[in-house]
Amino acid sequence: MSITRLIMGAIVLLASGAGWAADFKTVGAAPAVLYDAPSTKGVKLFTVPRGAPLEIVLTYGDWVKVRDVSGDLAWTPARGLSSRRNVIARAPNVKIRAAEDDASAVVFTVDKGVLLELGEPGANGWIKVRHRDGLAGYVRGSDIWGY
Repeated sequence: MSITRLIMGAIVLLASGAGWAADFKTVGAAPAVLYDAPSTKGVKLFTVPRGAPLEIVLTYGDWVKVRDVSGDLAWTPARGLSSRRNVIARAPNVKIRAAEDDASAVVFTVDKGVLLELGEPGANGWIKVRHRDGLAGYVRGSDIWGY
């Protein structure tokens, strides 16, 4: 009977993991260097520009393992990341609308890879965003990465 409880507990734990929200940070004032190990002695893999969102996968001391928009995993010092939140458009011609509705007027359109400042979540999968030029509106959560 205890083996059954153990197995059921493991299944519940694994199933509940799918409901956890991802933790994202934004690259701070300087571009972030990503390494293959949690050390500056590791191989430098690539550099991520300032303002880009990164998903925090694991924290190890002063280092974090992150996933970028393309899905690549690497390590970077935690001190180079900010809690300010940005997102990236996933596709070309993403429409930012005046309200949380597909029938709402298009305020502006962004191309794939454009950074937007994350606002508050709206209803039914819509997210409020703001472009660096000051324009703001709502976008479907499926059209952006990093929230």
